[in-house]
Order: sequence, then C-alpha cells, then structure tokens
Amino acid sequence: MIVRIVLWNLADSETTIGELRRYLRDEAVDAFEDIPGLRFKAWISDEATERWGAMYVWESRAAAEQQLPSRTRELIGKDPDVGEEFDIEATVEGRYDLEQLSRLGLAFDA
Repeated sequence: MIVRIVLWNLADSETTIGELRRYLRDEAVDAFEDIPGLRFKAWISDEATERWGAMYVWESRAAAEQQLPSRTRELIGKDPDVGEEFDIEATVEGRYDLEQLSRLGLAFDA
C-alpha cells in the first residue's frame, strides 16, 4: 500500500480555500468515489497559512499512478509545492465503520 501527500501554498494562487471547498462539494468528492485502487482520500487545509492539499491511500503503486479526475491543479494554477509518496508499514482500523468517514469535513458543514 502507498500513501501520497500533496500540498499547495495558495498565497500566490488565484483561488481560495472557500472556492476549493465548493469544488469538493459540487464535483471532486463524487468524482473520486469509484476510483479503482483508492482506499481513502482526505482533502486538507489550513486557512491561517493558506495551504491546501490531499492525502491518498492506494492499494498499490500501479493504482497510485493512474490518471485522476481532478481539476485542482487547474483551479490553483500550478503543480503542488509538495508531493511525496510513502510505503505503508502497518495500518489499524479504528472502531468506526469506514462508511461513517464519507462526506465529513468543512466542505460539507456549510
């Protein structure tokens, strides 16, 4: 299994975290629901430092290399400032059913 982390600094971008949240609600979350080999994806942000990113958990390196249905680079206007991949050494599933993790977060709190 592979984990990928991507981060953007939005300070010099033409988009905002609010606009990216709308993109999640209107388009991105639905587009990622049925991606083969994607076990988990979380979009992350820090408004105070104007950072935006995502964390992916993939079943395999081959799955992690596929083309994704994302317009994030287009909306932000550049590639991520940070893009890292790691092998997963071990996992644990908490006491929650994974279906309870779907569609949670600030993008859906509005």
